[in-house]
Amino acid sequence: MVATIRGQQQLAASCDNAPVESPVISTVDRSRRWWSALRLVLVLLWLVTAVTTWWTTPREQSYEKARADVAAGRVTAFQWGDQWNSTEAGPWFGASGLRQSSSQLGPFFAWKTSDGRSYWTDTTTFTQVEIHIEYDDYSGPGAAGIAQQLRAAGIEQRGGTLPPGASSTAGIVFLLAVVTLGVVIAGPPPRRGTRWFWFWLIYITPLGLGLLFWLVREHPWARSAPHAAPSGDGERRDRGTLGLAIGLILAILYIAVVPILHKFLGDWWVPRPGV
Repeated sequence: MVATIRGQQQLAASCDNAPVESPVISTVDRSRRWWSALRLVLVLLWLVTAVTTWWTTPREQSYEKARADVAAGRVTAFQWGDQWNSTEAGPWFGASGLRQSSSQLGPFFAWKTSDGRSYWTDTTTFTQVEIHIEYDDYSGPGAAGIAQQLRAAGIEQRGGTLPPGASSTAGIVFLLAVVTLGVVIAGPPPRRGTRWFWFWLIYITPLGLGLLFWLVREHPWARSAPHAAPSGDGERRDRGTLGLAIGLILAILYIAVVPILHKFLGDWWVPRPGV
């Protein structure tokens, strides 16, 4: 009888010492899983935006290429213009838009194909063209030759304003900006930099690279951050002026480096419409 009572007491003691899951720890784990999922979604959205923008940015092609695409019926939309407006490019992703300021159509002709790619050509650079229409409404015989072929192919009605490459990803860029800046402004206090530091760095840095830097440096999804200083009154974090300065420097470097890459890698890898 005594042995039985002792056994029951030992069983009760072992049950009392058994680890019990704290509801606070469970909530923290769920929060970390949520951050992990959000981090993955943000990176995937950034990657989709970058690839889509690169794919759809207009690339310069020859006059003969334009005529061949029109004749083969590969043109799904086209636009005439005489200048490229670089001010339409967004702060993260974007390309110059084609605009027509004169009454005569051309000399630039941009078109989009069924695979989602866009091209453009200068219709003044042609070798030979035969025209059977009046070209008073066009900038020259080259533009009139393409217009004549568009009419013959029955796709003249597809003309209009060709949406720039950035328009197809504008919604994703807006979502990235809203979610990221919303977390920076209204989320948990950043450890490495102030809210203003990350705001300026994320907003100004080209191609949304500030977003990736924020994810890598702050890593709010991580289970632990032993190397990060705890938030407190005595903590020294990067300030907003530093973020603004870094963002401006990176933007200037981007403007300087892109033409060099375009020169050495070509328009296919580094497209620059109108250049």
